[in-house]
Amino acid sequence: MISSFFGKTKPINYIVLAIFLFLFYSLNAFFGFGAEMVDPILPLEILAFAVLVLALFIINQMVRTEKVTDFNSYAMLFFVLLLVTFSETLFNKNVIFTNFFLLLAFWRLLAVRSNRFVKHKIFDASFLIAIASLFYDWSLVFLVLVFAVINVYDRKTFKNWLVPFLGVATVFIITFAVIRVNGYADFFKEHYQFSIGLLGTKSLGEVINIKAIIYILLMLLLMTVVFVRVRKIGGGKLIVLRIVFAIFNLGVVIGLLTPAGSSPLLITFFPAAVFLANYAEGIKKTKLRELVLDICIALPLLLFIIQVSR
Repeated sequence: MISSFFGKTKPINYIVLAIFLFLFYSLNAFFGFGAEMVDPILPLEILAFAVLVLALFIINQMVRTEKVTDFNSYAMLFFVLLLVTFSETLFNKNVIFTNFFLLLAFWRLLAVRSNRFVKHKIFDASFLIAIASLFYDWSLVFLVLVFAVINVYDRKTFKNWLVPFLGVATVFIITFAVIRVNGYADFFKEHYQFSIGLLGTKSLGEVINIKAIIYILLMLLLMTVVFVRVRKIGGGKLIVLRIVFAIFNLGVVIGLLTPAGSSPLLITFFPAAVFLANYAEGIKKTKLRELVLDICIALPLLLFIIQVSR
């Protein structure tokens, strides 16, 4: 039932997930389960929720347009389930806004493979990454991905290598002009601290909890399985999945670089959802796929209930 419902890309799938996300986000925001509660600011909470719903729409359109998955809603489903599993990430609004702009940047980078308007897409991706960095300084690490994509698809055009610098410079110049007008000249100095978590603490546990470690290890194992399967099947999806894999790895690196309490794991949910969707698609037996999806839905809900009961 679940596999057949989300195995399609009808608007009802998006509506059902958006309603579920609204109920979950409302409970999490106003009751603060599993996190140190702060007084919610209603306009900010509404804006953050709207951004998450837009992120769902972007993910659905991205995986369909760029053919990262088959025509289904599994990626959206797994993204929501990861939000439920790591509900504590939703308390950091800067990461939510960062993730939104990074998703748009990833979409532009995945679209480069068409080899049309490459410079425009590279500029857009760099521009969006720079905007994301205004909310979360370590987002600039994803510029590495921009240069990796250039190297894969159009490395011979020298101008392509200069475009990312232009995109970042554009954002910084506009931002500098705005903050000068508003009398906040120290923004860059105060914001771009690039604080180090793992290298600046005594233990891994001070940066990332056991649940996140298990998640990362399981995802790396699942990604290996998906890569093996895709190599056998072929079909031209391998390069795109490698880019998505790089997104996940860079997200994990940022998580390790960030001090405890910043909850940057949300950045990894899109690539994780893509690989989970590809894994679910590869299960040919309907009953087995149904069982896997049931477990994937039950486990996050169970973890959330455990947090509530504490």
